[in-house]
Amino acid sequence: MRSRSNSGVRLDYYQRIVHRLIMAHQEPVTGLFPASNINSHAWIRDNVYCILAVWGLSMAYKKIADQDEDRAKCYELEQSCVKLMRGLLMAMMNQKDKVERFKMTQNPLDSLHAKYSSKNGQPVVGDGEWGHLQIDAVSLYLLILAQMTASGLQIVFSLDEVSFIQNLVFYIESAYCIPDYGIWERGDKTNHGEPELNASSIGMAKAALEAMNELDLFGARGGPASVIHVLADEAHKCQAVLQSMLPRESNSKELDSGLLCVIGFPAFAADDPQLIRNTKDAILSRLQGKYGCKRFLRDGYRTPKEDPSRLYYERWELRMFENIECEWPLFYCYLILFHAFQSDKLAVKEYADRLEKIMVRADDGTLLIPESYAVPHDLVSNEYQHPGSQPREVVGRCPFLWGQSLFILGRLLQEGFLAVGELDPLNRRLGAQKKPDVVVQVVIIAEDNEIRDKLKEHDLHVQTIAEVVPIEVQPARVLSHLYTYLGRNRKLGLTGRKSRDVGILSTSKLYSLKDRIFAFTPQFVDLSRFYIASDNELMIDILKGEINFLKSAWDLLGRPLVTLVLRKIHLGRLNTVYVYVFF
Repeated sequence: MRSRSNSGVRLDYYQRIVHRLIMAHQEPVTGLFPASNINSHAWIRDNVYCILAVWGLSMAYKKIADQDEDRAKCYELEQSCVKLMRGLLMAMMNQKDKVERFKMTQNPLDSLHAKYSSKNGQPVVGDGEWGHLQIDAVSLYLLILAQMTASGLQIVFSLDEVSFIQNLVFYIESAYCIPDYGIWERGDKTNHGEPELNASSIGMAKAALEAMNELDLFGARGGPASVIHVLADEAHKCQAVLQSMLPRESNSKELDSGLLCVIGFPAFAADDPQLIRNTKDAILSRLQGKYGCKRFLRDGYRTPKEDPSRLYYERWELRMFENIECEWPLFYCYLILFHAFQSDKLAVKEYADRLEKIMVRADDGTLLIPESYAVPHDLVSNEYQHPGSQPREVVGRCPFLWGQSLFILGRLLQEGFLAVGELDPLNRRLGAQKKPDVVVQVVIIAEDNEIRDKLKEHDLHVQTIAEVVPIEVQPARVLSHLYTYLGRNRKLGLTGRKSRDVGILSTSKLYSLKDRIFAFTPQFVDLSRFYIASDNELMIDILKGEINFLKSAWDLLGRPLVTLVLRKIHLGRLNTVYVYVFF
């Protein structure tokens, strides 16, 4: 047997850590992680974060797998990831009827459950007994599914599962206007269980939509039927709302450390560098402490003033939590990853040192991430008078698997076993880089030969719809109708997309369908749908605005192509005036 290299020995150390602290808790039947030894509930969000360390370690092993033993370890780690992701997929597919209803009602009672039994994947609480509507959790699952698939893992096995994933895309595509319970599950800050728009949910949904777009879930073995399609306009609506909200989290939460996962790993949802810096700086200045970051201001969870027998508080009661909020080491892990992706080694070392000082050392010397630190009950009055002056004690789970997983990922990056591109094979981290100027192409097509000849009299040479064959020109409502077929599955009882709206981003490209090529005219020029299409001056003003929008919002491959069909109604009494305006 050959001796191990230094890198192999170090990876073996992390493999033992991951086995003992993370994989040992994975249920052998469902692949899910229970919340603790006494609580078998498995949260979607926590489970996805828990498996990231396993995924990262598997990719690290793949690079040095020159021995059968290493290849076996790599395979085991990869299959643990597949088992968990498929366990969550099966749990959600069991609630396929909810997905179908939610697309119509957007009622929180019709939403997918946020947690399941780790023993059998079945629901553990009723529809109205928990804040189940957590769009960020479903979005995080889709985002990591896309990244894992892009890294080479085979998670989706059948076209039925592809249909369900496509419907999950439709489930989250309206996140920009759906109030939910957010990353901390309780809705508004007063804990009254009122859902609200959360920037963290919108950002994660935007990231998931962009990651899933044009992704082949079968990987290299797939074909057109296994590709997921996303309307680019829906992702951009999420982006617009997200940018308008940051650095604020929601109506009741001025700020939230959970936004670190939106502006950095894993979502990379913000593409404005200044907005990213402002959000990070706001979190550090108002929420950072010695033991991590507070989740948000006046957060009463696990503080000595919290009454565990009550779920909700009155607004005036939240004041007693000010300055004694729990601090979470988890957010130091996010900050390490944030700066690692920016190649800021000094900042990575700073937060790594801070984190090591507050970690709990096990009997065998292993460093463990605790869930949170709280002010001891007898020191509360001193903390009120001098915020940040009192020592804190560990409360909650230790190790906290969500944080432990991110800590291991950070270590793998720091020690060079992983490159940032391996954790982000879809290159989402590059979204904030400066993009080249976009040139919008506008194509004018004559409705018939008569209009073509009239334009030719003014030295304007265009083709008719019949002459651009094999490209077929259709109105946007046809594209909308085609999108309703995506995700349809009789066996699962899924009916595809419900919304009929199609934006300018979606109609500004060519489509290939069964050897036919389609170009679609924008929705606002559809005479059968919008009366404004009959008002030439108004339509031209809207067109100018849409072209400017395309120049700023287009981030797809190639140049945007706006196709306009010039009809007799557009010429009107002044046959040539509007033609020149178009050009």
